Amino acid sequence: MIKAILALACMALAAGFCAAQTAPQTAPQEPAANVISGTVAAVGYTVGAGSTIVSMPGTDAAPQANGVAKVDAKVGGTTVEIKVTGMPQPTALGAEFLTYVLWTVTPDGTSTNLGEIPIDQIGEGKLQAKAQSQTFALIVTAEPYFAVRIPSELVVLANEAGKNIKGTIYPDNSYKLMKRSQYARMGNPLALKPDLKKVPLAMYEARNAVQIADSRGSAQYAPDIFSKAQSSLQSAENLLSLDAGKTQVISAARQTIQFAEDARALAVEQQEAERIQKEKDEAAAAAAAKAKAEADAQAAAEAQRQAELTAAKEAQMKAEADAQAAEANARTAEAKAAADAAAAQAAQTAQAAQQAAQQAAADQAALQAKAEAAKEEAEQAKAAEAALRAQLLQQLNQVLQTTDTPRGLVVNMADVLFQIGKYALSTDARLKLAKLSGIIQAHPGLNLAIEGYTDNTGTPEFNMKLSQHRADAVRQFLIGQGLSPDGITSNGLGQADPIADNTTAAGRKLNRRVEIIVSGEVIGVQISK
Repeated sequence: MIKAILALACMALAAGFCAAQTAPQTAPQEPAANVISGTVAAVGYTVGAGSTIVSMPGTDAAPQANGVAKVDAKVGGTTVEIKVTGMPQPTALGAEFLTYVLWTVTPDGTSTNLGEIPIDQIGEGKLQAKAQSQTFALIVTAEPYFAVRIPSELVVLANEAGKNIKGTIYPDNSYKLMKRSQYARMGNPLALKPDLKKVPLAMYEARNAVQIADSRGSAQYAPDIFSKAQSSLQSAENLLSLDAGKTQVISAARQTIQFAEDARALAVEQQEAERIQKEKDEAAAAAAAKAKAEADAQAAAEAQRQAELTAAKEAQMKAEADAQAAEANARTAEAKAAADAAAAQAAQTAQAAQQAAQQAAADQAALQAKAEAAKEEAEQAKAAEAALRAQLLQQLNQVLQTTDTPRGLVVNMADVLFQIGKYALSTDARLKLAKLSGIIQAHPGLNLAIEGYTDNTGTPEFNMKLSQHRADAVRQFLIGQGLSPDGITSNGLGQADPIADNTTAAGRKLNRRVEIIVSGEVIGVQISK
């Protein structure tokens, strides 16, 4: 039995979950109802200027806490070493909190999870990590588990922009904080008092993560991932009960945390999409009800007009009968009666004709007004598509070079984002694609066609495979960022369609590229799948 459980844990580790546990977690798109805003000063550290000591005093949430960070910006990357003291045990801040996480916050509001700061019994801890940029703020937050993607609103430490900072200071940068209610478990949970001598902290975080994911509706909105989280937690519990070893228990528990956080995030996303669809359905129903009311009003008006015409005809028939009776009763006044009847008939006919002409003119004016309204609505829709297309072009150009073409918006990933002859995405490529995925998610209804190209160096067969691998690598990364796989295609075209002369090095560099064609009816163009 022990061998079977150990084998299951090893298989999970071999599938790549260890890498996911240490990779920085960058904030995804969250519904506005789930987040609040915070501000913090950021620092653009000078490369090669040596280490900078940054003070991180405690906030109102933990005034006795203190932190000191050493930041060293070098050509090869920026390292951060932090030591904290006087930290309260996380559970003292709330039953949902079990650990502390160090974050960087860039001036554009992007927050990145640098890792978990383990705290001992006297409230001390340290962490060494590598930042993804050289301009950022540092904060420490209390969290329910290590794998969170947005910092919680319980900020316990924040950097100060002191006089001895070696770099440029950017004050008052706004960023998003997750409301602590998103991590609160349902019911009335008792405050946890972890016994870390018997049970690793990671196990408490794993249990906490699964409960939080369950309370956020993951069983309904993300059943597949939540089922994996439950199974992974059971495997970790079995390893713990059989004393399989601290390392294996922690590995299984961290895998569980990653599954649970993915399930929680997906459930929140699905619920937000459901809310948006409900609002659209309600708006459509209201429009249909309004159209029916207008049609009913028009039918009632037409019925009234027909009734008036019928009454006029009946009145005319009665007048003719009265005239005939008068003729029979007064032969002597036949000529005069006939003349009077003829005059009355002519006047009545003229009046009816005038009323009919007025009604026809009113009907024609109403039809013309409706036609003009429909034309104006179509022009407004076309203008909205053009505005959205221009906005999307501007947003994408801030991440990667983007061109507006009849096929759609063509995003060009240059060869420098891949190693020569390789298809693994560079760190810069991942950062840019992560930002691109956030832009795409903000505009539902868009499709992505990913096309890989090479120069004419090497055999056509090798170039075709390399271009397909690069296109597939971009597609898989975007899917991993939360984009729907149904809306993304990838195709390797090898050395076809060069955009420059392959006889020069500069031309071949331009031809080695990956193009992402963004299309959709919402921006006025749709590429067939």
